[in-house]
Amino acid sequence: MASTAAVCLAGAAPAFAETALKWAHVYEVSEPYHTCAVAASDKLKAATDGRYSVEVFPASSLGKESDINEGLGLGTVDIIYTGQLFAGRSYGPIAIGGAPFMFRDYDHWDKYRNSDLFTQLADGYKSATGNHITSMTYYGERHVTSNVPIDKPEDLKGLKIRVPDAPLYMMFPKAAGANPTPIAFAEVYLALQQGTVDAQENPLPTIQAKKFHEVQKHINLTGHITDALLTIVGGPAWNAMDAADQQALEAVLDETSDCATGQIIESEKSLVQWFRDEGVDVREVDRGPFREATMTLHNGPDATWDQATYDTLQAIQ
Repeated sequence: MASTAAVCLAGAAPAFAETALKWAHVYEVSEPYHTCAVAASDKLKAATDGRYSVEVFPASSLGKESDINEGLGLGTVDIIYTGQLFAGRSYGPIAIGGAPFMFRDYDHWDKYRNSDLFTQLADGYKSATGNHITSMTYYGERHVTSNVPIDKPEDLKGLKIRVPDAPLYMMFPKAAGANPTPIAFAEVYLALQQGTVDAQENPLPTIQAKKFHEVQKHINLTGHITDALLTIVGGPAWNAMDAADQQALEAVLDETSDCATGQIIESEKSLVQWFRDEGVDVREVDRGPFREATMTLHNGPDATWDQATYDTLQAIQ
């Protein structure tokens, strides 16, 4: 009788256990990267009949950006948002989209993310790392904040400017004669507050979310990088999924990318006035001299791509 009951109970148990994929990033819970990622969990459950969900870990809670990139291959994280220049540490050509003044405008960037070139670079990254890039999310135009006005490249000369800890982020400051200083994202506010660095650079939505305007007097609209985040699934997690679930995850992550991209675009439209209303000096600058100084370095010793890749990107219309 007992054995019969046990069989009945076993038959009533689910045929699978839900797998919660760990999604790590360094952004705040208020930002659309996070809110759109959280919303992805129910979508993934529905798309995989409950086999998979997502648990999102924001604000560097599972480590700084270099840590979570490393965690993909180790299986300690399953999905990350990361800057292209961090991914470029493992496969240099994928970094080209994060280099300063690489794109003419948003339209050029948008065509690149949907191009054969981007697909080829993502495939190259996968061959090098085993990890799978699914999507690219607009991060915004990066601008310099500072405690002195920046109107031309010469105004940056000698300033200590915080940059993310990836070598290509130094290209723009070096072109202008600044002193690039890598500091982890979670430590930037304090570094600005204490005067460890004189300036930093990020898109307007990030400047607002991280409250950098509280410790910087000027936002200088240099627009030197049309930046993006890659969504990457670690090889161990990706390879554990069957083809149908991989397809479902890819579709959900693409939808999540579009969700955040749309919100960032809308946010950028209103934030110049918002910052001015907060008493911040938001400065329009002539980007031409900054672009000219930087483009001389595009295919120099710091480039991690070849001339053919560069020419293909620039030819995208």
